[in-house]
Amino acid sequence: MKDVAAVQSDVKNVVDGLLDSGTVKSGVFVVGCSTSEIAGERIGTSGSEAIAEAVYKELHRLKVETGAQLAFQCCEHLNRALVVERSSAEAQKWPVVSAIPVPKAGGSMASYAYKQMQDPVLVESIEADGGLDIGDTLIGMHLKRVAVPLRLEQKAIGEAHITAAKTRPPLIGGARAVYETQQVEGSCD
Repeated sequence: MKDVAAVQSDVKNVVDGLLDSGTVKSGVFVVGCSTSEIAGERIGTSGSEAIAEAVYKELHRLKVETGAQLAFQCCEHLNRALVVERSSAEAQKWPVVSAIPVPKAGGSMASYAYKQMQDPVLVESIEADGGLDIGDTLIGMHLKRVAVPLRLEQKAIGEAHITAAKTRPPLIGGARAVYETQQVEGSCD
């Protein structure tokens, strides 16, 4: 197993980078995490609650410091459903689904997050404002259009590659469109 203190240090660096970026706000932030990949093993083969605990501790700090609503993606055995607080599901009007994640069906990270939350539920899908993918878990399906990569200094947690993202509204209208607030003259006639 990977040194848990080193993992927590890596996650701290990532969270510090996210905080420094100023892009994580009080919206929804999705986390996909393979504790197996962090430990240097193939995804889904060597889940670790100790690693999940280290990751969760630092991500909870992100929640506290930004007000973001965390959503933890389950593995493919639960169709990548998400663990969220019931209050978030109700506020966002996300339909709740029936399942409880466990390490072998949901993943160690989702299972650990479920046990830490006050009133956890699973939802099938969301449209998050940003996210963190630890170990190539494919969180893109849960991000709003349009996802934009965040370039963080820390590139891995343990042995797992990370990708962070923020979202922005789609830019529409082509060459004549105006994207900044300013006085616009003329017409389209």
